[in-house]
Amino acid sequence: KYKTFEELVSDIDAYIYFYNHQRFQERNNGLAPLEMRNKAVA
Repeated sequence: KYKTFEELVSDIDAYIYFYNHQRFQERNNGLAPLEMRNKAVA
């Protein structure tokens, strides 16, 4: 549980960053979603 709303928002922001920048997926050949998107655009 969170003591403040700001702690909750901070954790949500950290998870969103992880989800988009660091989470690797097998279906993307081991790339994080942002890496896959950048590769597709290039």
